Amino acid sequence: MAEILTPKNLTIKIIFCLAVLVAVMVLCSLVGTQKISLEKVFAGGGEAAGDNIDYEIFIGVRLPRVILAALVGAALACSGAVLQAILRNPLADPYILGISSGAGLGVITAVLSGVTWTFLGGSPIAVFAFAGAVVTVWLVWFIGNFTGKSQVTSLLLAGVVINAFFSAVIMFLTSIARSDQVYSTIFWLMGNITEKSLSVLWVSGACIIAGMFGLFGTCHKLNVLTFGEEEAKGLGVNTAKTRVIAFGFAAFITAIAVSLSGLIGFVGLIVPHAVRLVFGPDHRQLLPVSAIVGGIFLVIADTIARVVVAPAQLPVGVITAIAGGPFFLILLAKYSRKVSWLK
Repeated sequence: MAEILTPKNLTIKIIFCLAVLVAVMVLCSLVGTQKISLEKVFAGGGEAAGDNIDYEIFIGVRLPRVILAALVGAALACSGAVLQAILRNPLADPYILGISSGAGLGVITAVLSGVTWTFLGGSPIAVFAFAGAVVTVWLVWFIGNFTGKSQVTSLLLAGVVINAFFSAVIMFLTSIARSDQVYSTIFWLMGNITEKSLSVLWVSGACIIAGMFGLFGTCHKLNVLTFGEEEAKGLGVNTAKTRVIAFGFAAFITAIAVSLSGLIGFVGLIVPHAVRLVFGPDHRQLLPVSAIVGGIFLVIADTIARVVVAPAQLPVGVITAIAGGPFFLILLAKYSRKVSWLK
């Protein structure tokens, strides 16, 4: 018998997951090529720079990077859960609609143009990636609504076509670029968490959290929407409006995430399924728990990427791809008999 979700047990689950996230973030901040002491970190900074190296490394380098990984992981996982609901496709993730190729095209455009200006502390690569992702989302939505009767099918087909076309353009531009430009572009396309300024963290973090709270407000309607178009309309849900709102918020936080970290795969696909298999498909808990677990997953993956080939660093997208597949297969084998896509 399925557990009845009440506000009390939902709150307990969220608080527990948040506690795990905080613990993982603190522990991962202590891991690196340079060993640091938590006791020295709590002692605070000295009167002059260099008096307490452990504190400066923890506060100035590792903690901002860990926070960024948690924000990106949360955004991708939450977006994946929402897209799987509104598209009724268990294989949907933030990149199925061409967002990845749009961001990638923005990146290679920034690299080839040689722009150097910044916006709110963000690099031109991040700004162009965000712009490319947003334009792609708008283009997919416009074509999807213009070309077909079935909005879901049209969105998927439009995303696949635009993704293929933009990928071809990226390959063409890569083939005519200089070798140093190609290297920087490919490294970004593989997904890479790097230290960001505090202004970037504050602005992007506020936008991502606001977008996720907007998605949390659609949880009840998403639960109904997963049962089908006619059933949802029969229960009084405005399906078109719900899809526009959910799609808009999901695309917005995905665009911010890819502009910050590049193209990190598997988070938006695996984490929502893992949470759904363990906790159930109710979006009232699926969305917040997926966001938290996505943050945990990417923080751990980025920590591994920092130390596995130290002093060099791997793109975190490599770690998520290697670790994500087997992890999902284990969960699927263990819990597939307990839950279904619709329940």
